[in-house]
Amino acid sequence: MSTDTDTGTTTATDTRAVVQDFLQARLAGDTDRMVELFADDVDWLLAENPAVPWIRPRSTGAECAAQSGELAAHTVPEDSRASLDTFLVDGTDAVLFGHLSGTVRATGKSFEGPFALRLTVENGRITRHHLYENSLSIAQACTAS
Repeated sequence: MSTDTDTGTTTATDTRAVVQDFLQARLAGDTDRMVELFADDVDWLLAENPAVPWIRPRSTGAECAAQSGELAAHTVPEDSRASLDTFLVDGTDAVLFGHLSGTVRATGKSFEGPFALRLTVENGRITRHHLYENSLSIAQACTAS
């Protein structure tokens, strides 16, 4: 017989596994795998920033998965860094905290700062992707002047 606690633990374990799979696919640049991991419709939140070419509204799994390729096309790969400090899971929700940095290819300028990422996993797929980052630093790095 399953209790609510057992179900919660199973849900959290499933959520953690999907998020870890997502992180591995993102690191490997495996867009096909990311499309599989994102739901067909995603609650995507990343503060709009007209100066940053890879930041735009998205809502489908394919659009969300494409973001990492767009980021890679506009930044210098060997200068890109991301570290994960905290990975919390509560049921279907996961929250990751860390630090990221990189260099914009077009300007040669660097950006850096902390980030927080909230993901929700339902039925084995990511339905929410809310990223909070140092958008000012990124916008300044994308601006030529």
